[in-house]
Amino acid sequence: MQGVYYRATAVEQAKAIGVFGFVRNEKDGTVYIEVEGNEENLEKFIAWCHIGSERAVVEKVLIEEGGLKNYQNFITVRHL
Repeated sequence: MQGVYYRATAVEQAKAIGVFGFVRNEKDGTVYIEVEGNEENLEKFIAWCHIGSERAVVEKVLIEEGGLKNYQNFITVRHL
């Protein structure tokens, strides 16, 4: 998924919904997100990810479960 302002809007949405983690653009043009939160809030955020920002073009959303990292906020990162 990629689009204009997707990353910035993801931060806004994550904070409004109450989930934690990070978002970054990948070299191949996709967007990578790690997110944690309660089930209801995660479902809301994932639903938003399928739509994206106003000018984004979301082709697909892949979801994988991972270990809990106890993120305290939601930020944009350039590189890990």
